[in-house]
Amino acid sequence: MESKHLVDWLRDAHAMEKQAEKMLQSQAHRLEHYPQLQQRIEEHIEETVNQSKKLEHCLTLLGANTSSFKDMGAELTAFGQAVGGMMAEDEVVKGGIASFAFENFEIASYKAIIKAADMASQPEVSQVCKEILQEEIAMADWLSKHLDDTTQQFLERDKDDDLRAKT
Repeated sequence: MESKHLVDWLRDAHAMEKQAEKMLQSQAHRLEHYPQLQQRIEEHIEETVNQSKKLEHCLTLLGANTSSFKDMGAELTAFGQAVGGMMAEDEVVKGGIASFAFENFEIASYKAIIKAADMASQPEVSQVCKEILQEEIAMADWLSKHLDDTTQQFLERDKDDDLRAKT
């Protein structure tokens, strides 16, 4: 089976990971009052950087490269999200919600890519994307399990006039 869509979707995934990297980096340095969340985001930044490299390898296997245009667009989108988040009083909660939604978008994307790789007889690409998928599922699960605590911590900090709740 032809791998035209597979290459396009891998390029999209690479751009998606570049967007995630910028978005997470922007978020992480503003979470000093939420150390558990900050630590998990910093861990996921490392995973995300490695995922980008793995996707570049997959594209190389298919004789393709990344899309500078898509990567730049994704990074600009992440910049806009970061600026918008900095303005929100409740950034930590909105960021948690947005991150959870983004992780689930990544999960769905990787499921489609895995199916395309399998149908294009690209087992190495499929395996790499299955590994990435597991990291995304783990992050989504972590965010889901901790959103209540993060929200509670924010609300408690918010009602204490002596504490800064935002970050």
